[in-house]
Amino acid sequence: MCHHTKAFKRVLSSEALAIIITHQNTQAQKHYIFFQTFSLWLTNLGSEMAKSPEEEHSVKTFGWAARDPTGHLSPFTFSRRVTGEEDVRFKVLYCGICHSDLHSIKNEWGFSNYPMVPGHEIVGEVTEVGSKVEKVKVGDKVGVGCMVGACHSCDSCANDLENYCPKLILTYNGIYYDGTITYGGYSDSMVANERYVVRIPDGMPLDSAAPLLCAGITVYSPLKYFGLGEPGKHIGIVGLGGLGHVAVKFAKALGSKVTVISTSPSKKAEALEHLGADSFLVSRDQDELQAAMGTFDGIIDTVSATHPIMPLLGLLKSHGKLIMVGAPCEPLELPVFSLIIGRKTIAGSGIGGMKETQEMIDFAAKHNIKADIEVISMDYVNKAMERLEQVDVRYRFVIDIGNTLAATKPSS
Repeated sequence: MCHHTKAFKRVLSSEALAIIITHQNTQAQKHYIFFQTFSLWLTNLGSEMAKSPEEEHSVKTFGWAARDPTGHLSPFTFSRRVTGEEDVRFKVLYCGICHSDLHSIKNEWGFSNYPMVPGHEIVGEVTEVGSKVEKVKVGDKVGVGCMVGACHSCDSCANDLENYCPKLILTYNGIYYDGTITYGGYSDSMVANERYVVRIPDGMPLDSAAPLLCAGITVYSPLKYFGLGEPGKHIGIVGLGGLGHVAVKFAKALGSKVTVISTSPSKKAEALEHLGADSFLVSRDQDELQAAMGTFDGIIDTVSATHPIMPLLGLLKSHGKLIMVGAPCEPLELPVFSLIIGRKTIAGSGIGGMKETQEMIDFAAKHNIKADIEVISMDYVNKAMERLEQVDVRYRFVIDIGNTLAATKPSS
């Protein structure tokens, strides 16, 4: 792909990406994408051609990046902006590996920009703050999750729901206000506006806190918003992976009765004895499904693979809610009649706003909720991606950036 084409791709707005992701583009939408993108491309072409990632900003940074859809990660030198008056700069100590990192480095969603530094479960220690920063100080432990910017003027932003802003800026593979690509946490340092920085409470283990910045808020937000995380509510958690295992912990801490729903009978002991679920349902066992029909107030579906949802709707009580937080690459079949009978709801939920993310971290610290993790070195990351693709992790990989990244830096 020529440099001009790469530059053209890099200026896609979040609105255009949202249209692309639907795979249902009308001719008018295609024209919108083209003209908006072409206009931005012309504006940014000169700087795009003139500056490499290492030269875009003045603060030299080292990390690991994918260069193409093979997804192979390797050492990469780039740059970050100087610390602005509302910015927080911190040394990255740990970064979780999210399944979306795997999708992104392989361009499985179709809008990846290369080179790409993944990582949006980032924690570390503050090294510098801007003159107007009030939230944190040098030496504090902080984190950054899935986003680093938004418009701050729409209804979503006004209601502390930056995650639903149409101009949301992703932590990596996004376009920042200055037109440059955003790079994630597989790197030695991070800088972000203080609005997008989360305070990590004292005493909270940083390595197991990292995945909560994505996985934690992804399940906490729908539990709260849809009224499922409450005493007396019977909640199903579909899937017992990176999202599912923390969903069980949050739902239990919020007072719900929790049933894990899985295709794998072998996970029953883990769900009941280790994670504290109240019951376990094998979704391939028709007798178990039949016995549980109409008994759930809500279900959080964390599975990212294509799977049937009709059986899940059958498990819901009348007025029950099925909340999708996994992101299958292929469309799911929607059995409308199953919704009509019982006035049931299917909804989606994506991460959470910054106010709610801080609330989630504070709640997790208070209730000793931690992700179950396997800490790895930076040079193991490609093997970890292979294992993640094979669902061979319990339950989240976390890269020890602080102790292992520097050793991978090529000698000059």
